[in-house]
Amino acid sequence: MANDTNDFYFAKPEPNKSCLLAMRDIVVKMDDQIMETRKYGMPCFCYKGKAFCYLWVDKKSNEPYFLMVEGKHLHHPKLETGNRSRMKIFRVNPKQDLPIDAIYSIMDQALNLYRNGIVRLK
Repeated sequence: MANDTNDFYFAKPEPNKSCLLAMRDIVVKMDDQIMETRKYGMPCFCYKGKAFCYLWVDKKSNEPYFLMVEGKHLHHPKLETGNRSRMKIFRVNPKQDLPIDAIYSIMDQALNLYRNGIVRLK
């Protein structure tokens, strides 16, 4: 499975490749219980077996983003709902430094949903 997820990142052109790899690094270091897999053709990050975040690249803008599975519970001014009822996205400009504080804030909120039982684990 590691090769499948690595293929996703290394197939992307720069600057998206480096940006996505940095995004991946942040997510996997958030908690020892986070595991990476691939679902629906994109990297999926699970907390204790339950998906909480995906990485993807917008087809129109060609910019990477975090897709937060339980986004309806998350509150941050940079999160976008779009036409989704459950999920929200956080866009990242691959040509700028990652907004680390915002990413940590959103990831902490998301993981706390699972840690505190708001979202039930399997």
